[in-house]
Amino acid sequence: MDTLRVELAERGYNIHIGQGILKDVGAYIKPIVLSEKVSIVTNPSIWDIYSNILETSLLAEGFDIDLILIPPGENHKNLKTVSDIYDRLLKRRMDRTASLIAFGGGIVGDVGGFAAATYLRGINCFQIPTTLLAQVDSSVGGKTGVNHPMGKNMIGAFYQPRAVIADTATLKTLPRREFLAGVAEIIKYGVIADSGFFAYLEKNIEGLINGDSNILSYSIRRSCELKADVVAKDERESGLRAILNFGHTFGHAVEAATGYEEYLHGEGVAIGMVLAARLSAKMGLCREDEANRVIALIEKSGLPVSAEGVKIEEIMEAMKVDKKAAAGKVRFVLMNSIGSVSLKSDIPEGKIAEAVSGK
Repeated sequence: MDTLRVELAERGYNIHIGQGILKDVGAYIKPIVLSEKVSIVTNPSIWDIYSNILETSLLAEGFDIDLILIPPGENHKNLKTVSDIYDRLLKRRMDRTASLIAFGGGIVGDVGGFAAATYLRGINCFQIPTTLLAQVDSSVGGKTGVNHPMGKNMIGAFYQPRAVIADTATLKTLPRREFLAGVAEIIKYGVIADSGFFAYLEKNIEGLINGDSNILSYSIRRSCELKADVVAKDERESGLRAILNFGHTFGHAVEAATGYEEYLHGEGVAIGMVLAARLSAKMGLCREDEANRVIALIEKSGLPVSAEGVKIEEIMEAMKVDKKAAAGKVRFVLMNSIGSVSLKSDIPEGKIAEAVSGK
């Protein structure tokens, strides 16, 4: 098992990464909790597979647990689902000493984390991610929230978990499409902060997408290291942390334009990275051959590189309500080179449209 630290003073916490560590969750969280009352937020499919392991671990440490099942799917990442969680917590009379475990993929983590952040103005939250995307990205850093019909993640809070426990064995039951969606976020880390890691992925991408345990373990750890470093320097996205949004401005627009039903989040990010790389080259910010390396690696990963059937106008309109917009201007994270990106907001609409159209 590897343990990394997110250094945020009194809000700092550990990320535990390892195979088969789900059985040790009770022991990991016991020294941190304020009481034995714990509610588990998850979805039925995850609970059906792993309930015995997690429940046994928690009961062995004396926890009093309650299960809150929420429906799967991006269309349930909303305030109604959060309200349903509140209802259960209130009926159980959970107080400020209680804890919530978000056990599942990115949607469960975002919704459960937001419920924990806002219930009684905040109770302990533990993230146990079961998808690759959640293990390398969404479970770390404290971003929680839900969607609004007009935009993705428009309602949320920065709320750090007390610990992240990532059992890589859970990835064995992950559908291939979901697994590849997580690969998109791994590629992102190489582009934004580590050219050596990007080169490693170019060399080992086949092994990664086929689940080679050594390549996968290293890729998860390195991704978490890079994110933890950024979050420690800029917890609330006042500057540096914005680089984590590479590909997301375009990606969220693609997701919104298709009603959050056509593409998984990681697939939207993959398309967004292609468009961001293309725009970076068109603006003369990076060399065209470096942009092409990014696009080629995404394509080699089996991820989508274009949003088939989505009109340019729909993507452009969706970007205008992106939460990352500032002073009415859409902000993009664009490449300077592989391993280095910067934030840009004065991008001519014509250049954006060219990047989207591929012209």
